[in-house]
Amino acid sequence: MLNKLSDTIYYLANQEDRERPTLGLICGDQYSLIIDSGNSTQHAKDFLQEIKKLNVPPVRYVVITHAHWDHFLGMNEFDATVIVNSQTYKMINEWKRYSFDDISLQQYVKSNQMSTMCMKTIQTDMPNRDSFKLNSPDVIFENTLSIDLGNKVCILEKIKSTHTDDSTIIYIPDEKVIFLGDCAYGTTTNSLFHYKQSMLLPMIKDIQKFDAEMFLLGHESICDSNEMNIYWEELTSASRVVKSTSLEKAIELFKVENNRDPNDNELFFIKAFVNDHIIQSQ
Repeated sequence: MLNKLSDTIYYLANQEDRERPTLGLICGDQYSLIIDSGNSTQHAKDFLQEIKKLNVPPVRYVVITHAHWDHFLGMNEFDATVIVNSQTYKMINEWKRYSFDDISLQQYVKSNQMSTMCMKTIQTDMPNRDSFKLNSPDVIFENTLSIDLGNKVCILEKIKSTHTDDSTIIYIPDEKVIFLGDCAYGTTTNSLFHYKQSMLLPMIKDIQKFDAEMFLLGHESICDSNEMNIYWEELTSASRVVKSTSLEKAIELFKVENNRDPNDNELFFIKAFVNDHIIQSQ
């Protein structure tokens, strides 16, 4: 079931148990635009089935927020122009070489080209996968792109991110709504979960220049300005105290700076920034 954010913005909520991120639908007077295409052909079909229940203009565009499998593997199901930034384009094109039979999938998992969850999702939710070949995106932009759907402008921008190097966000000015994809999350490298510390403040700056009141994230669904500000504050306060690979020193510095122990979120973030230092030192 689609959630209605306004008369022109809808979203299909994330399903963490199935590794399905939030998918968005923006409707103008003439056309509609979709944000992310889902983690499989079945995810995309489920989304399209829900859209059919609405009286909205035809879907003309699909924007992929970044080149992680759960956000683009449903791409082939949409009879629309697929838009990506140039870095996402290069990464998705790597997937065009993949085969999706069991032997190939198992080999990709073994060589760390694909997660086990990705393999299981493909096996479950992608019929005819033995002959499946991923399409290529249609429009590639470098930094920013504006799309007019008919009295409804969407601004696409490639931003710095703690999650990936190819993150695109989508801002709808008249609604003050922004789709962040996964850009505000951390990532895993060499089995260590971390936030890219050098990208944190530039990312926040890139996002906060937009006058947004509602934020849709890939795996949280929706947050208001107050919730996002709390998130930014906890992240930045954690980042400020991490200056080395020592968790103990970071926690001690946090206590000195804040006159209290870190809460559970802050402790999680501190550990993630420490992991980033460990990764950078390897």
